[in-house]
Amino acid sequence: MAFHGLSLEGKQALVFGGTSGVGRAIAHGLAEAGANVVAVSRRADEVEKTGAEIRSLGRETLEITADVTHREDVDRAVSAMVRDFGRIDILVNSAGTTQRVPSLDLDDETWNRILSVNLNGTWLACQIAGRVMWNQGYGRIINIASVASFLSLHEVGAYCASKGAIAMLTRALACEWAPYHIAVNAIAPGYFETPLNRAIIYDPRRKSSILSRTPLGRFGNLEELKGAAIFLASDSASFVTGEILAVDGGMMALGVGAGETLSDP
Repeated sequence: MAFHGLSLEGKQALVFGGTSGVGRAIAHGLAEAGANVVAVSRRADEVEKTGAEIRSLGRETLEITADVTHREDVDRAVSAMVRDFGRIDILVNSAGTTQRVPSLDLDDETWNRILSVNLNGTWLACQIAGRVMWNQGYGRIINIASVASFLSLHEVGAYCASKGAIAMLTRALACEWAPYHIAVNAIAPGYFETPLNRAIIYDPRRKSSILSRTPLGRFGNLEELKGAAIFLASDSASFVTGEILAVDGGMMALGVGAGETLSDP
């Protein structure tokens, strides 16, 4: 690590939703920066695969499956982390889901499922791991928000509601937990290709619309999320809390009509 302030050597990181998409990229980034990383998800095969990848980077890990909508699962994962590593320095909440459906056709089951995974899962992990961080007097929490925390996206009302709530939960916990030296921030990704959204973003009409509203004129590469996560997890961010860092190719900065000047990608 060329700049020691970004080193995560000796840190212990727990990443919920850490075996695919955004969470997997961040788990790899934290490990590359020196942290031991435990990547948790519901699927045992994906947990095993990601665990092997983390070990190949020379870091320690555990293989834990958990459903973030179940308090007992989250508690079990946190307890295992404390038992084997002694502490939790970094928590990343990346478990998420969505479903595109017109809001007038959105049924209660789908609404509740999306809110339960995205919002309730983040809250449970923050609360349960937050107690550990409070006891140790130190912690870095990184929630995964979205440009949908601030911008309306078409026919994903439940997703937008959940991500807007995550942004405000991040700010509320940051203020409440600052006296205990727990920093709570979030990353708001723009459009990255992940298993969750691949079919949506490559729909020809959707792709054209998204890219016309992204000043850099392309989708993000998941590797481009690593630096933001490493920074927020590191001592370089010791005076940063309650922030939602957009990694979106400029989408949040684009003004009305500005997209008309963009050339086709």
